[in-house]
Amino acid sequence: MHTTALVLFSGGQDSTTCLAHALARYERVETVAFDYRQRHSVELQARLAVLDALRAQFPHWAGKLGEDHLLDLGVLGQVSETSLTRDMAFQMEQSGLPNTFVPGRNLLFLTLAAALAYRRGLEVIVTGVCETDYSGYPDCRDDTMKAMQLALSLGMDRRLLIETPLMWIDKAETWTLAHQLGGQPLVDLIVEHSHTCYLGDREHRHAWGWGCGQCPACELRARGHERYLSQWPAGRPAPVPASA
Repeated sequence: MHTTALVLFSGGQDSTTCLAHALARYERVETVAFDYRQRHSVELQARLAVLDALRAQFPHWAGKLGEDHLLDLGVLGQVSETSLTRDMAFQMEQSGLPNTFVPGRNLLFLTLAAALAYRRGLEVIVTGVCETDYSGYPDCRDDTMKAMQLALSLGMDRRLLIETPLMWIDKAETWTLAHQLGGQPLVDLIVEHSHTCYLGDREHRHAWGWGCGQCPACELRARGHERYLSQWPAGRPAPVPASA
C-alpha cells in the first residue's frame, strides 16, 4: 500500500484539487512546481498562498503536507515558441493543436518529478492531466501517462505510480470533486487563492476565481463552475458561490 506522494502543484484549480486528493489518501505529501518562464508566472506566487491556506484551514491535512520544491526549467521556455512562453495571441495551429501546447512540457515535468521522488523516497506522482476537458494536448493523454510510468519505473529501477485523479472527469466534475474532498471551504479556497489564467490576471475577480475571463483557461474554468452550480438537484442545498 502506497503511503507517500509527490504532487505536481502549479497552484491552479486542477493541481489544488489533486493536492487535496493526495492529502486525503496518503500519509506524507510533498509538492513540486516548475519555473519554465511561463507568461502566467504569477501562479508561482499563488501556489504559496494556496499552501498557506490549506495548512491554516485544514489542520488535519497540515501534518501530512511536507516539503515544497520549485525547480528551474528555463530551458523549456528557450525552446518553446508558444503563447504560454511568448507574448502572442492564443490561436489554433495548422497541426490542429492550440498554440498553448508546450511540446515536451509534461514529459519533462514527470521526468524531473520522478528523479525528485526517487531522492525523497516518494512512491506516487500525482498530476492533474485530463483527457475530458483538455485542448488535445498529446502529453495529457492516458496512454502517455501509462507509457511514462513504465519508462520511468524501468529507468529508475523502482516502481513509480503516476496517478491522474482528473483524467476522466470534466471541469464541472473537478469542482464537485473539490467539494467532496473539502466541502465549501475548499471550493472557496480554490476560488480565492488558486490561479489558472494564462495571462496571469489577478485584477479581475469572478465567481469562479481570478483571471482575465477571456483566455482558454478562464473560459474553461468559468463554464465548468457554471455547470457545477447548475447540477445540484432540486431540494438539495446548492453550494454557496464565493462572492464575486
